[in-house]
Amino acid sequence: MSAVPADPTVVHPMPEQPRLVLLKPLITSPLIEVGEFSYYDDPDDPTAFETRNVLYHYGPERLVIGKFCALGEGVRFIMNGANHRMDGPSTFPFPIMGGSWAEHFDLITGLPGRGDTVVGNDVWLGYRSVVMPGVRIGHGAVIASGSVVVDDVPDYGIVGGNPARLIRTRYSDEDVARLLALAWWDWPAEHITGHVRTIMSGSITGLEAAAPVHE
Repeated sequence: MSAVPADPTVVHPMPEQPRLVLLKPLITSPLIEVGEFSYYDDPDDPTAFETRNVLYHYGPERLVIGKFCALGEGVRFIMNGANHRMDGPSTFPFPIMGGSWAEHFDLITGLPGRGDTVVGNDVWLGYRSVVMPGVRIGHGAVIASGSVVVDDVPDYGIVGGNPARLIRTRYSDEDVARLLALAWWDWPAEHITGHVRTIMSGSITGLEAAAPVHE
């Protein structure tokens, strides 16, 4: 029997579950990039992810999400546009209220930012977790439900809490290096299809044995 890959271009890969959507076919903003098969699950209009889950995205910083990521209900990405001045007595953004206050718009432009927010491949973001601006989350990481991620997360790290702290890593440093070298998420779709069981439940040694042979 031939190994037929799943289709990364459909919005609803499970038609009977409209709450689950693949994000790549939905994204329209040039400032958001999502890899194939990364999905978002939400019973309340998951197709509005760009506006309901990516907040204060006034640019130019980008949100980059890798392939094969699982985003639970209510995951939010806070972007740099949420920043306020903190070097004076008040943090209130008076100029956006209009009137003569708008003459002071220079006070809220050019605020320092933390750069792009980047989520690696094969990352699981739990229910109502929040990712703050400029955070980088490594490949294979797990973000516990309700976490507020304010600092970078290492590859295959598990973090939780507010602010999120490293609970443990899923593998040793040596095994993480082996997994990163394999980068199974970049394998051809047909090859992934033929080795789903190994990718989901096999050993790293088994994954190495399953890797495509490059001539």
